[in-house]
Amino acid sequence: MLGIILTGHGGFASGMEKAMKQILGEQSQFIAIDFPETSTTALLTSQLEQAVASLDDQQDIVFLTDLLGGTPFRVASTLAMQKAGREVITGTNLQLLLEMAMERDGLSSEDFRLQALECGHRGLTSLVDELGRCREECPVEEGI
Repeated sequence: MLGIILTGHGGFASGMEKAMKQILGEQSQFIAIDFPETSTTALLTSQLEQAVASLDDQQDIVFLTDLLGGTPFRVASTLAMQKAGREVITGTNLQLLLEMAMERDGLSSEDFRLQALECGHRGLTSLVDELGRCREECPVEEGI
């Protein structure tokens, strides 16, 4: 099974992990690593390297991060570029995490990335857009 390492600023990763566990239960090949204000780039690098080493080295790894260009993204990107079969996805939200955690079995890191990007685009919406879509898809038939 593809490994997932979730990281982000503050308590982002542990908070997302807690929400995920509430909805999906415990997930194998999944590690969450926070980057609190008191941490350093060197410490985060060490933590992510340990996480990579603890995952099944026969499987691909995907890093999910919170913010494009932030320290967690940059460190994950550096580690991802060291070996084939690693991807970094940023802008992670709970819907993307849940959907992709359930869909990852049998996916390569590249397939995961492509599917996650579709999920992210699909998942960002608004009430007005969803109500409009419902009206288009569910036309009201006139009764007697």
